[in-house]
Amino acid sequence: MEQPSSTPAASYPQTTPAALHRAAATWPDRIAIIDGQWHPSTHPHLELTWAQFHGVVRAFAGSLVASGIEPGDRVAIWAPNSFHWPIAALGSHYAGATLVPLNTRYTVGEAIEIIERSAARAVIVSGEFLGSDHLAELLADHADAMPDVIIQVPLAPKAVPPEPATSWHDFLERGTAESLTEADRRADAVCPDDLSDILFTSGTTGKSKGVMATHRQTLAGSHAWGANGSLHPGDRYLMVNPYFHTFGYKAGILPCVLFGVTMLPLAVYSPTAAMKLVDDERATIFPGAPTIFQTILDAVDRDGFNLSTLRLVVTGAAIVPVVLIERIQRDLGVDTVVTAYGLTECSGFVSTCTPDDDDETVANTCGRAFAGMEIMLSEQGEVLARGDMVMVGYLDNEEATAETIDADGWLHTGDIGTIDAGGNLKITDRLKDMYICGGFNVYPAEIEQTLARLDGVTESAVVGVPDERLGEVGRAYLTIRNDAGLDEDAVIAYAREHLANFKVPRSVVFVEAFPRNAAGKILKRELT
Repeated sequence: MEQPSSTPAASYPQTTPAALHRAAATWPDRIAIIDGQWHPSTHPHLELTWAQFHGVVRAFAGSLVASGIEPGDRVAIWAPNSFHWPIAALGSHYAGATLVPLNTRYTVGEAIEIIERSAARAVIVSGEFLGSDHLAELLADHADAMPDVIIQVPLAPKAVPPEPATSWHDFLERGTAESLTEADRRADAVCPDDLSDILFTSGTTGKSKGVMATHRQTLAGSHAWGANGSLHPGDRYLMVNPYFHTFGYKAGILPCVLFGVTMLPLAVYSPTAAMKLVDDERATIFPGAPTIFQTILDAVDRDGFNLSTLRLVVTGAAIVPVVLIERIQRDLGVDTVVTAYGLTECSGFVSTCTPDDDDETVANTCGRAFAGMEIMLSEQGEVLARGDMVMVGYLDNEEATAETIDADGWLHTGDIGTIDAGGNLKITDRLKDMYICGGFNVYPAEIEQTLARLDGVTESAVVGVPDERLGEVGRAYLTIRNDAGLDEDAVIAYAREHLANFKVPRSVVFVEAFPRNAAGKILKRELT
């Protein structure tokens, strides 16, 4: 039942500052990042070589040092994909700090909870963007809970941050010769076993868990992912996966640093915007959830764009129909399509198909273990993972860590699966109730706890139901008081006020009573 994978001797940098140093030295004149998606008067078409990118990251780190950030401090980022994000993330590492990415779909209440629980000493946060202003919301409602260092990511013309926040430009001017020298010293002092990041993922109890990973664990996964896709300095990587997610950060930014690939961030996905960026910048790599490629294939204006430069598509996070793989290859002309399986507790890397696998294997399995990882099944059929990418543990939660990682180092994923004769893993079910909406894991317990606070609701059960566009969406089943006066719109509006959009149920069913087993637990399988 066990499917091991040998761990090669590490031939790549073991910390992100070391990886950045190598990128600047190896490919100084190659383009590291291109970002032309903002207002031209304030954000002209930006291109940075690896040498220039290294310089801006160093400047950001020097400004953090000058602002009082110490090694080991936590730095949170709450912003969409733009050139600011990788600079801030790698700049935080360069200064010896630990990165805390925040989901851009969080409500302000969800965001401040993570900022407080992680004890973040600095927050990099977007200003006005798509009709909302995360920075203004945080300062309006939670100014007393915010750290002293607040940096605005300006995504609108003439963005002026409210006090006490600092603009991106002004912040980069804080550095001194002394703080830059100290930043260099800290970058060189970062160790492979220092924490690189804490990514928060919802737990089945409804409270998010902070997954702690080291530089060694993070880069082991990033290197294995990039090597599997044969990434090279001639590649250009279209980044629609959000940077706050492992798919955008550890399978996106960091492989680009390791392999010298040009980053092409896209903040707001639409089929047209993605295809235009592929056409304009000759993108070669395009990872994303299956729904992304379905929308590309179905786009009425697809023939107006040249997508022939694409050579690699990587997808996963949901069931992938064989016909979708075939259409990506046939209609988009992509030679290589691979699927993979991972979870935040393994930095997003457990198993993967390879470019040599056939369409049936790619569509119907998650491939074999990544280099440096092992997978096997428990007696109950649960997928267990062990190896280089498994987290240190959960932040301030030793009990949950012990429940997830056993004495032999096996991480219990909560997924049920099979392993075929070729060693290919297939996920068949979930031990828990989690479902996947648009590529994001959703845990019903968190939604149920939120709905329990809605006046008139007596009990709730949330399940995932199929959705053509998002894969699965939530449906809430409720029992309510006779005098509640609630309807579907009121329930969804309440959920939308308190939860990120991907967690909000798309439909509500009112029931007289729930089906239950002998122990009194709700039988969710009888609800759909």
